[in-house]
Amino acid sequence: MASPAFQHYPSPQGHSQTDSAFKVLGVRVNAVQIPDVVAQMESWISERNGCHFIAVTGMHGVTEAQHDPGFKQILNSADLVVPDGMPLVWLARRHGHPLARRVYGPELMQTFCRSTASKYRHFFYGGLPDVPSRLAEVMEGKFAIKVAGSYSPPFQTLSREENEDILANIQASEPDVLWVGLSTPKQERWMYEHRPKLRIPVVIGVGAAFDFHIGRVRQAPAWMREHGLEWLFRLRQEPRRLWRRYLIYGSEFVWNVTSELLSLRNFD
Repeated sequence: MASPAFQHYPSPQGHSQTDSAFKVLGVRVNAVQIPDVVAQMESWISERNGCHFIAVTGMHGVTEAQHDPGFKQILNSADLVVPDGMPLVWLARRHGHPLARRVYGPELMQTFCRSTASKYRHFFYGGLPDVPSRLAEVMEGKFAIKVAGSYSPPFQTLSREENEDILANIQASEPDVLWVGLSTPKQERWMYEHRPKLRIPVVIGVGAAFDFHIGRVRQAPAWMREHGLEWLFRLRQEPRRLWRRYLIYGSEFVWNVTSELLSLRNFD
């Protein structure tokens, strides 16, 4: 039965390639692969020198940043902006970074949980009621991770007091990684706004990964994901929700990138 209440679990006792980056339409993108991101996350957890946030972005996020300079600033303030989308991988190669694959959010989550197993505590924030708790069960069952808690935020605007209570509950669960599934640009705004108040080593936005991992939404076949065709699969699944993102924003992205590559416009 759906419930937005927090679910807590008892707490137990007791630079690399990530420096390399390129710009797309004024947005800094780190030229990394999944193993680089996993290693950096583990380093931040070990060091515990602040709250670091990772933006997993692609064409959609970069295009949103063209409409909102504030959102561009948010992306450029992230500790890592990773290329979740083949267009960014292709552009990375053009800039001299020989990336083999995209940093696909659902795969990054799965790889991190599989490779670290029970080393860290995880909190899942976002999604429809029941989604984060089901995700916690799935990831715990598959990879034996330690689940600190889960929470599905309400759709309505929260008061300042309600928001502070949510943050306090997340913090009290003592996670090492806070996974945020709110979709772009909402999740990046949430991470940026709340990072100063969180004592969590890693906060990362993975969008639809929550729904994919519990089977609520079907993923595109691997061959489509790896050849820049995931957008077509998702558009066929949810045309009413995604048509603007892929048809309007997609066309705008291609036009702007072409203009930038031909030095017709400067997006910095």
